[in-house]
Amino acid sequence: MHFISENLENYVANHSQEEPELLAKLNRETYQKVLQPRMLSGHFQGRVLSMLSKIIHPMHILEIGTYTGYATLCLAEGLDKEGTIDTIDINEELTDFQKKYFDASVWGKQIIQHIGDAMDIIPNLNKKFDLVFIDADKENYINYFHLIVPMMSKGGIILSDNVLWSGKVIEELDPKDTSTKVLVEYNELLKNDPRVETVLLPIRDGLTVSRVI
Repeated sequence: MHFISENLENYVANHSQEEPELLAKLNRETYQKVLQPRMLSGHFQGRVLSMLSKIIHPMHILEIGTYTGYATLCLAEGLDKEGTIDTIDINEELTDFQKKYFDASVWGKQIIQHIGDAMDIIPNLNKKFDLVFIDADKENYINYFHLIVPMMSKGGIILSDNVLWSGKVIEELDPKDTSTKVLVEYNELLKNDPRVETVLLPIRDGLTVSRVI
């Protein structure tokens, strides 16, 4: 679903920083070889993630949902030179694809890949996170949030993707549509939870920025 016209979307992208060459290559190969390529963050949202990471300059980043690693590399652009990114995905089939691009970047040794259930992996990460990007199974967004908030640095930022869910969050709810139901509840949680302050940005499919107080 396009929230603004495609012409305006193209104008926005054309007047933002250029997509780095490595990411453009990753973008193309994802569309050529991987199922559901629209899951990729893409040029404009990738530049937003990069800019936010550069502003925050995090020591430790957590990414829930790696896919082909595009967002991982965008977030890495602001990473402290001694910092780390822990990125988690349940699909081991894409591990080699991700690693090829991670190793081709300057952040390859700082990116730690995890395969499995994020709810099991996250409690074993003994770190305080400055930046978290949630872009995985929507049904677990609330569970992820409650799990990671105690692991955040004060002032840390939680980014949540797809929170507008193609506009379904404002449509009549289908009782069988668990993803939309959870996202509606999640958006209310972020607005009202006293541990964070939140702004929802209508970027692509919706991106929430939540700051831990």
